[in-house]
Amino acid sequence: SRTIVQDGLNVKIFVVKPENVKQDAPVFIFIHGGGWVLGDYHTHRRLVRDLVVYSGAVAVFPEYTPSPEARYPLALQEIYAATKWVSENGKEIGVNGSNLAVVGNSVGGNMTAAIALMAKEKKGPSIKLQVMLWPVTDAGLDTDSYHDFARERFLTRDMMIWFWDNYLPDLDKRNEIYASPLRATREQLKGLPPALIQTAENDVLRDEGEAYARKLEEAGVPVTLTRYGGLIHDYGLLNPLADLPAVQTALLQAAALIRQTLAS
Repeated sequence: SRTIVQDGLNVKIFVVKPENVKQDAPVFIFIHGGGWVLGDYHTHRRLVRDLVVYSGAVAVFPEYTPSPEARYPLALQEIYAATKWVSENGKEIGVNGSNLAVVGNSVGGNMTAAIALMAKEKKGPSIKLQVMLWPVTDAGLDTDSYHDFARERFLTRDMMIWFWDNYLPDLDKRNEIYASPLRATREQLKGLPPALIQTAENDVLRDEGEAYARKLEEAGVPVTLTRYGGLIHDYGLLNPLADLPAVQTALLQAAALIRQTLAS
């Protein structure tokens, strides 16, 4: 790991490379989940490693400051700074910073969507693909899947309320598109990078992830939406589920799209 400095922010990054990787390799930023409060490189290491091995691309994992120590939008500013640093200084870590994807799971998927919106608004860096794995896209907490899977699940509605309260206690600010990308207008979504969104059938977040895919599609963004049947939230992260055929297929799908998009 190393600490990079960009736009006045210090951000610790981990760089994960496949074996025998060439200089100038394609790269993806990986933004971890854990409700903005929990999670770090070590809890996400296997998931990141699988994506690196399957895609042949290098992962850069920013260790953003968790909530409640840092509240919205500091983590996003840190991730944006790390993304910008990679795009401008990729050579320092042996990657081609202009051949870049952004990937995230759960709230990392929320921040992936936000980084894509931010990069559009700030006119850079250029992102070729956004991959959102079972993402949070809205602070509403009131979809059918929120009602169906509210209790006795790996991720419950009460846990999501607690996560949101830690990350962004100001209810008005939850309407901002960097917090709730689902509330972006068609105009704001237009021209965003191609997207892959994966959702889990038995997950409170299922409906908002699928709704975001539909909104992207309506805005003309090339999007693939896949719902994985029978799976729960964070299926790709949980080590006991890592060998399930559906979980491996999901990771292979994401990695194949990263590989193909960054090869062209």
